[in-house]
Amino acid sequence: MKALLLFGLVAVALAGTTRFEGDKVFRLKPVLHEHASLIKKLATSIQVDFWRPEHHELVTAGVDVDIRVPAMYLDMVSTALLQSGMEHEILIEDVQVAVDAQVHSGASAKAHSYTKYNTWDTIQSWIETISSSNADMVSQEVIGKTYEGRPMTVLKIGKKSSSTKPAIFMDCGFHAREWISPAFCQWFVKEALSTYGSDPAMTSLLNQMDVFVLPVFNIDGYEYSHKSDRMWRKTRSKRSGTSCIGADPNRNFNAGWCTVGASSNPCSDTYCGSAPESEIEAKNLADFIRRNKSVIMAYLTVHSYSQLLLFPYSYTYQLAADHAELLKVAKGASAALSSLYGTQYTSGPGAATIYPAAGGSDDWAYDLGVKYAYTFELRDTGRYGFLLPESQIQPTCEETMLAVKYIAAHVQNNLY
Repeated sequence: MKALLLFGLVAVALAGTTRFEGDKVFRLKPVLHEHASLIKKLATSIQVDFWRPEHHELVTAGVDVDIRVPAMYLDMVSTALLQSGMEHEILIEDVQVAVDAQVHSGASAKAHSYTKYNTWDTIQSWIETISSSNADMVSQEVIGKTYEGRPMTVLKIGKKSSSTKPAIFMDCGFHAREWISPAFCQWFVKEALSTYGSDPAMTSLLNQMDVFVLPVFNIDGYEYSHKSDRMWRKTRSKRSGTSCIGADPNRNFNAGWCTVGASSNPCSDTYCGSAPESEIEAKNLADFIRRNKSVIMAYLTVHSYSQLLLFPYSYTYQLAADHAELLKVAKGASAALSSLYGTQYTSGPGAATIYPAAGGSDDWAYDLGVKYAYTFELRDTGRYGFLLPESQIQPTCEETMLAVKYIAAHVQNNLY
């Protein structure tokens, strides 16, 4: 048995890829203070991967917790759960099986597809192709490079105009493992270009406004999640004094930075970074929005999972000055989304709707003066979590388009 185990570890090391054989994803239902304490204790004594909420410090009684438990700790966790009497269920029986099922194989894997999870190389060549073949509607701008030197390219989509137009900014792929997010940005670009001229709403939008799209924000992390560790979340920056890599880019913005729902421990998945905008990707994005602040009317950032449409604030329970309007628009967008497949979304301010978290890009954009700042948490509610099958890309993108178009129409009709 030991020899087999050793052989397995050697095989993993040679492959250079983290494997998840036998790992399970649990949904825990803490209803007592003791249950929440147990989960926090488990988190500090063994290595468990928090899917929702994103950190053990955010665990409270009455809120479900989704965690991935490595195979080696299953007996210990199962015993602890049994003894505590905490209600729980297993969402994913074998994480590696789910990982394998998510990725297409075969000769066509390198070809770009809107219904597959494309690698960064494939997305990069798609950016070039879509720009050159739609030169009348698309221009591109490299807003900086990632920590590892990859270009961050923003696509500007809209009918060319001699005067500066108001704009909407949208980014995808903040957290590396949330693959459905970049899939949506690519889908949006395709839909915008292919329906311009035939869909009155899209035609009107692109005539009057531009849409800036950053298809993948955390490119280094996304690449790493494809090649080395499917569950990677953070950036890939290195810093002196720690061997732990990366920061959580959605805790790295100057909005109540590192005060709540973020960690100052470089090894944590919610590490806030060494300072606001310490991550070059966050700085590049913030610099671009600051430069274009006079034209950017809305900021949309796309994450997964949970089926939520959130708006400021997340770093405080205080309501945003525009709370009533932001909530009304979010509810309208959620209703538009659910009209297609019946997918239910919850909308509200981040802190009160899920949990407090400081340093988010939407809060930062709002405080900068971008009134319509929204965070999407796409499908699902945990059955697959970050491992949403490719068969769900198209329906997810189709329904999300309806919500984005709803928000865009409101922005277009309320240019301030």
